[in-house]
Amino acid sequence: MFVPSSLWLALDYFTYFFSYGIFLPYWGAWLKGEGHDVATVGMLLSVGLVARFVGSLFITPLFKDPSRLIFALRLMALCSFLFAVAFYFGSHWLWLFFVMAGFNLFFSPMIPLGDSLAATWQKQFPMDYGSIRVWGSVAFIIATSVTGMLMDIWKHEVILAALVVSTGSLLLTSLLRPRIMPSGEMKQRGPQVKFRVLLKDNAVVRFLLCVSLLQGAHAAYYGFSVIYWQKVGYSDAAIGYLWSLGVVAEVIVFTFSNKLFRRWSAANLLLLSGICGILRWSLLGMSAALPVLIVAQILHSGTYTVCHLAAMRFIGARKSTEIIPLQAAYSALAMGGAIAVMTLVAGYLYEDIHGGIFYLMALTVLPALFLRPKVRPQTPENA
Repeated sequence: MFVPSSLWLALDYFTYFFSYGIFLPYWGAWLKGEGHDVATVGMLLSVGLVARFVGSLFITPLFKDPSRLIFALRLMALCSFLFAVAFYFGSHWLWLFFVMAGFNLFFSPMIPLGDSLAATWQKQFPMDYGSIRVWGSVAFIIATSVTGMLMDIWKHEVILAALVVSTGSLLLTSLLRPRIMPSGEMKQRGPQVKFRVLLKDNAVVRFLLCVSLLQGAHAAYYGFSVIYWQKVGYSDAAIGYLWSLGVVAEVIVFTFSNKLFRRWSAANLLLLSGICGILRWSLLGMSAALPVLIVAQILHSGTYTVCHLAAMRFIGARKSTEIIPLQAAYSALAMGGAIAVMTLVAGYLYEDIHGGIFYLMALTVLPALFLRPKVRPQTPENA
C-alpha cells in the first residue's frame, strides 16, 4: 500500500512516540511495581540510556545511504517489538539488564534515523518538519493520558501490555510504502564525515556539549517524576494528565515553530531553552503544589521542544554528508549518554533528597548558557 511520503513520516513519528509515551514516563514505575528499589530502578534505567547512546552513535551511522533509511526504520521497529515481548519472560534484575539494553539499543536509533529521513526528504520536496513532527507529540499526549488512566484500573501491569501493543503498531505502520522513496543522491556527493572529524569543529563540540547539558537535565523528570508525584499523593491519572500537559505545550510550539522562531538562530534558541530549564527545574525542586507543577509542565515546551528545534536547525544547516553522523551524535550524547549519567546520579540521590533532585538539574543547565555555538550563516548547499 502506497501512502504520501509526508504521511508515512507522520505515522512513523506517531507510532514511535506513542510507544515512547508509555516507556519514558512509566517504565520506572513498572520496574518499581516489579519489586525493585529506587537505586536498582535508577541503575536499570541508566543501562537502557547507555544502550541508547551506543545504538544512536554506532548503529545509526551504519545506514550511510539515505535510500536505505526506510529499511533501517523497519529493522529497528522489528527488533524493538521482539525485545518488548522479551520483558514478559522474567523480572529478575539481571534479565531486565539485558532486555533493557537490547530494547534501547534498537529503539533509540529510530529517532535520528527518522529525523535524517525528514532532512533527506526536505531536500527532495517541500515539507514543514514542525507540522509533521507534531504528530509524535500528539501521540505522546494520548499515550501518557491513556496509560495513566489504565494504571488506576490495572496498576503497573498494564504498562508492559501497552508497550507491546504499541511497538507492534510501530512495526506494522513501518511496512507501508511511501510514494516517494528517500534519494541516495547525498551519498554520491561524497562519503559521510567521520565523527572524529566533526569533533575538530569547535561549533560542533560546543553544540553537543550544550544540548547534552540541556537534555541531560531532564533525567530526574524522565526517571523519577512519576515515583515522586505518586509519593506526594497524586493519582496515576493525574500524573498522566501532568505529563500530557507538558506535551500539549510541546505540540503548540512545534505547530507554530515556523512562525515563532523563523528568524531565530540555533544559538538564541539554545539560550531560550536554557533559561526555561533553570526556571522549570527550580520550580519542581521548590514545590509539588499543583499550580507550580502546571507552570513547570508548560515550560516543557522550552526545555525540550526549543532545544530540539535548535538542534534540528543547527544540524540542518550543515553539509549533506554531515547530517546523519550529526543526528547520531546528537541522539547518542544528548538523548542517551547525558541522560544516562544524570539518571544514575539521580537514582542514588533520590532517596535522600527526593524533590530536591530537581535543583541539581537546574545547576546542570547553567553551563549550557555559556557553551552555545557561534554559527555563521550558511547557504543551504553548504549548511
